[in-house]
Amino acid sequence: MNGGLFDRVFHTYKIMHSIQTLDFVKLKHSEWSHCSHSQMGVMDAVMSLDQLVDESDPDVDFPNSFHAFQTAEGIRREHPDNGWFQLVGLIHDIGKIMALWGEPQWAVVGDTFPVGCRFQNSIVFRENSFQDNPNTSDPVYSTECGIYTNNCGLEKVNMSWGHDEYLYRVMKYNECSIPEEGLYMIRFHSFYPWHSNGDYMHLCNEKDLRMLPWVQEFNKFDLYTKTADLPDVEALKPYYQSLIDKYCPGILKW
Repeated sequence: MNGGLFDRVFHTYKIMHSIQTLDFVKLKHSEWSHCSHSQMGVMDAVMSLDQLVDESDPDVDFPNSFHAFQTAEGIRREHPDNGWFQLVGLIHDIGKIMALWGEPQWAVVGDTFPVGCRFQNSIVFRENSFQDNPNTSDPVYSTECGIYTNNCGLEKVNMSWGHDEYLYRVMKYNECSIPEEGLYMIRFHSFYPWHSNGDYMHLCNEKDLRMLPWVQEFNKFDLYTKTADLPDVEALKPYYQSLIDKYCPGILKW
């Protein structure tokens, strides 16, 4: 990573880690969970990401729609009979559309982490980016479990606000038929402290542990398909539109 790119990435995380508190996350839930910002089809949402370059990502400096098709095609090669998995590869980042509607990137992109309990050491830039977060010194929020209980389940945990949680809520609000494994991939693919570093296991229940291998399988394609070899998007669109029509058809509320 060159110096300018590193500075951009660190700056995004420094603001995120200073401002993303439990109260902030609850505020964002109230602003976005009613899906009243726009109405559009899923393919239009995917293509709208051409307007966005992710300020938290050191691996790509080209628009997100290319990464969407790269990820989907990587999954399609290894899981040719699993349409919903391929679709998740295509749509996993489209919650970043919030950035096109005025949400700052530090509340949209990047790795996620629980709020309301201690910030674990595996969070990116943990040692030098949380000093200004008031939850760090809160007598409850700074404890291992914080406001949660052991093995309460990730469904009860408040995650930092970003595109994962937003898209998960859009899928639920619009009653899309992607199975639970796919919804976990959408909701937790940026939760690297959990799926890649093994932190926060004390908050997980049996369901979370069953779903973890699916999230890890997805992460292989999310992480390792970011190449400069750009896909022929127009040629691929009809196939992926057929998957959209099956699992999240029509005009969705966002």
